[in-house]
Amino acid sequence: MNRKIIHVDMDAFYASIEQRDNPEYRGKPVAVGYGEKRGVVAAASYEARRYGIHSAMPSVTALRKCPHLIFVMPRFDHYRNVSNQIMQIFLEYTDMVEPLSLDEAFLDVTVNHKGNRSATLIAKEIKQKILSRTRLTASAGVSYNKFLAKIASDYKKPDGLFVIEPAEAEAFVEKLPVGKFFGVGKVTAARMEELGIRTGADLKKWSEVDLVREFGKAGIAYYHFARGIDDREVESERVRKSLGAEETFAEDLTEMVDILAALYQLSLEVYRRADKKKFLARTLTLKIKYADFTVITRSRTVGHYIRTQAELFDIGKELLLQVDDFHEQKIRLMGLTLKNADGAHASLPEEGVQLSLEFTE
Repeated sequence: MNRKIIHVDMDAFYASIEQRDNPEYRGKPVAVGYGEKRGVVAAASYEARRYGIHSAMPSVTALRKCPHLIFVMPRFDHYRNVSNQIMQIFLEYTDMVEPLSLDEAFLDVTVNHKGNRSATLIAKEIKQKILSRTRLTASAGVSYNKFLAKIASDYKKPDGLFVIEPAEAEAFVEKLPVGKFFGVGKVTAARMEELGIRTGADLKKWSEVDLVREFGKAGIAYYHFARGIDDREVESERVRKSLGAEETFAEDLTEMVDILAALYQLSLEVYRRADKKKFLARTLTLKIKYADFTVITRSRTVGHYIRTQAELFDIGKELLLQVDDFHEQKIRLMGLTLKNADGAHASLPEEGVQLSLEFTE
């Protein structure tokens, strides 16, 4: 029996909440974030997106594209409260809900609380309830697996509903640009372009062995996705895989004393959060973003759990010394992330912590 999976994705969630709550913003280009020199766009309204503005874009770039862009300071506690309202609607239909972020989730409604056999009708009801209770629109995708449901939810945004039936899936995927595939980012898409892989049909011509040779383990997923196959289940209790903190600095760091001081504060924050969540891991990753937005990472795995703030700081310093040119460039952002948790200590949702700004897609 085919599963019935719905992917619900809120439309420009943060920006739409600000436009809902502030009538003077409606119909105008709005960016949630910090409009200052060091600011970054966290979310953009659809009016702003018409100018090419998107999340994670530097504020100065966004303002060049749209000088009359309205910047609104983020209210993350408020966004979380609205998200909780939406998640409660999902739970009215099924306990099999897998949140991916504040504004999107997978639902398995193969068996549901309403006894409704139509996932499409359930998706329509959910969209209507979200609108009536929050005055916000959502887009929904319906299919028999997560890969296709997520693609479908993006197909007719905003306020869309799209269904990919089992009989249509392979033909649909064959026409799909590879950049739309789950797990295919800009770098991978560029590599596929070099290899002549532009659509699902091109990807389908490759053997699993060859895809693994080119793309590692991800090649296995690409091979199956090209055939409309995705056996991943909706996980109502997602396993936490990582926990971290990162900070975008008000001024670029150049002096070692300032870099170490920032690293120390990050280690304190990661330790505090790991201790609170009883999260244990053996791998620590250091992330550095330079002033030119180049990002590098360094990781180290040890043979025991990293349990203390002092060890976090010490390993962080070791990783810093592995970066060849950090003393020659200005550092815009730095982060530390614990990974590789054991199952016994990984029962909570995966969490990444942005100290200065939270991002959404």
